[in-house]
Amino acid sequence: MSEILKEEQWTEIIQPKTSLLDLKLDELWRYRDLVLMFVRRDFVANYKQTILGPLWFFIQPLLTTIMFVFIFGRVAGLSTDGLPMMAFYLAGITIWNYFSESFTKTASVFRDNAQIFGKVYFPRLTMPVSIVISNLVRFLIQFALFLAVWGYYLFATDFIHPNLYVLLTPLLLGMMALLALGFGMIFSALTTKYRDLVFLLTFGIQL
Repeated sequence: MSEILKEEQWTEIIQPKTSLLDLKLDELWRYRDLVLMFVRRDFVANYKQTILGPLWFFIQPLLTTIMFVFIFGRVAGLSTDGLPMMAFYLAGITIWNYFSESFTKTASVFRDNAQIFGKVYFPRLTMPVSIVISNLVRFLIQFALFLAVWGYYLFATDFIHPNLYVLLTPLLLGMMALLALGFGMIFSALTTKYRDLVFLLTFGIQL
């Protein structure tokens, strides 16, 4: 009997985690193709049956910015300290959209994909990471729109004066991605049991 056990090759070993911070990133790297597949799935699922398709990447922040300019700039008369309103509000909307989308979708990832998790094993971290990456691609597209507006005011007017802190943008973006991923994974454990928490989180993010 002992000789038979020695000859057997196990494909999966179930064992407890040895550390709280043991995220098994090496295993996540081995499943990187699956991460890319999930990223592609998010794009196809979101815009498969839409008429304008990826153009909504530009339409949504532009319409929101115009609404903010009208409500906060014209009606409420809030000051932007001399900065152009379009560039001011578009900057905030672009960066906040990335955080809010990554956070809310990651917070409900286990509830929305329960049928996939129950069928086959794969690192559970792949799906939250794919959400952050897919929203990062969306952010980069919207950020290009912001750069076009920012560049217009930079070269055509004298309202914008950039400094060296602009070089910290990639670092801040990485911190925001990790923050959305971390908070989303914490709340994902709660939303799996308490479904109403998803609606509360969505409402809180909008506020």
